[in-house]
Amino acid sequence: MALLVPVLGIEEVRAHRGWFLFMGVALIILGTIAIGSAEVMTMVSVMLIGWLLLFGGLFEIVHGFARRAWGGFFVNLMSGLLYAVTGLLMVTHPGVAAVTLTFMIAMLLIVAGTFRIFVAFATPIPHRGWLVLNGVISLFLGFSIMSSWPVSGLWVIGLFIGIDLIFDGWTEVMLALSAGSGGGPASAQPATA
Repeated sequence: MALLVPVLGIEEVRAHRGWFLFMGVALIILGTIAIGSAEVMTMVSVMLIGWLLLFGGLFEIVHGFARRAWGGFFVNLMSGLLYAVTGLLMVTHPGVAAVTLTFMIAMLLIVAGTFRIFVAFATPIPHRGWLVLNGVISLFLGFSIMSSWPVSGLWVIGLFIGIDLIFDGWTEVMLALSAGSGGGPASAQPATA
């Protein structure tokens, strides 16, 4: 029996290789700018999230009052108020919101790192060294953020966004370069079992 192994979308990447390459380079540049101005990026991100929560909360409240006869009125009203108040606090106090979110990120990294290391030693997992390394890196990042907290709250979010943009950009660049103009399978290749 033949098993078809499709190379999903490789023709599209190959046909628009220049666009993928351009997108990748643009994302790398934007990520570098974000890292270079991590404090500004953090504040912009917190403000954007705050405005989204505020408007989402207001829409939820309006929806709740517009459909008062529905049994979910109270749920709409309370969740809308929660979103709106949280968004308003984030917009009016972005520094405090950034510091608070950074504290939560640090705690998440510490707990996740500890859990990964515990699982690696408590269960017979093949290649557990990678899980231990992942846990150690998470612990290192969490404790590094906490060691300079609350000041780290002003730059960590922007730094993480910048790093993510750079990795996303390199992914696009490598995808464009690996697709080439004729390398690799152009369509599904049959494989025998």
